[in-house]
Amino acid sequence: MKTPSIANLLPVALAALLVVGVTALQGMWTDRWSGRNVKEDLRRAADLLETRFPSRFGDWEFVQEMASDPEQLERAGAVGHISKLFANRETKARVSAFIVCATPHDASGHTPDRCYPGAGFEIAEAEHRQSIPLEDGRTAETFTGTFRKTGQTLRVFWTYGVDGRWIAPQIARIELAGTSAVYKLYAIIDETRLPGGESTLICTDFLSALLPEFDAAMFGGTDGDGSKSPEEKPPAGEATDPAETALVPARRPAVAGFMNRG
Repeated sequence: MKTPSIANLLPVALAALLVVGVTALQGMWTDRWSGRNVKEDLRRAADLLETRFPSRFGDWEFVQEMASDPEQLERAGAVGHISKLFANRETKARVSAFIVCATPHDASGHTPDRCYPGAGFEIAEAEHRQSIPLEDGRTAETFTGTFRKTGQTLRVFWTYGVDGRWIAPQIARIELAGTSAVYKLYAIIDETRLPGGESTLICTDFLSALLPEFDAAMFGGTDGDGSKSPEEKPPAGEATDPAETALVPARRPAVAGFMNRG
């Protein structure tokens, strides 16, 4: 019987190595080999998000709940989520915060450059990284870009929260692997009638104040003002128009020189 040559066995060996490598990588992405109770960790992180998200931070305060598209949430793999509108007490500027709690695999797959074009927007300013100094001395890494359709331009900042860090990973599925739950946060503002660069300054101020309070609330066991607060009830007029979902917000009238974003 003829003995197989090394040249004949090499493709088989390479194929076997590829299968093992892909299986190991998928196991790492999904925490299959970690021994942790991923579902329980994820549920706990989602509960913290939905019960402890801060309502006040810096000069910003909660205005109203925003409607969320169930299909968007499903595509994002959201186990828990927050969709709220905030206003600055001094400038009256308004920014929407949309946060999902999901696995690293799900959190990394649904990005604005995919969902906004599907809602009729075009990419006006391509995404790029921006570092934001936080009020507690840390730095958050974010992505930002703008999306435009007739009569409306939105600026979106987004970042991933992992173990008290806020990062903008090059290859999210790889860099986020190894943790059970990821917080993916969007800050959204309508910049249609704002002076050039104003929307970036507003969102930078918003995130600089929010992220330290968010981390304190999630990991410190308190609400954003440092105390347990009663369950919030949104004011009358909660946004329910599908066009006003957190990821695809609608334009509102200007207030005190700033364009409200809803």
